[in-house]
Amino acid sequence: MPNETFSIDDLMTLLVAKVGLPEPARTDNPQWTFADVGLDSLAFLQLQAELQGMYGVQLPTEPQSCTFGQIVSHVNEGLAAKQGSAA
Repeated sequence: MPNETFSIDDLMTLLVAKVGLPEPARTDNPQWTFADVGLDSLAFLQLQAELQGMYGVQLPTEPQSCTFGQIVSHVNEGLAAKQGSAA
């Protein structure tokens, strides 16, 4: 995935498609958390599995303390590290 970044829109699309987030609950607010959109820790575990499979990135293990902005940043940091090691 050279020069690609993961956005909050990408995260919302993944949450709707794979984790069960209702489409009207999508947000672009990076401060919101799983609890803010009505998702639980099982949804977080599903997201972890999806991100691991798609991007090879593991999330921290505390769903309640992760904002959507932090998740996006974490994925982008993981992608940047992979791109740096591939260069």
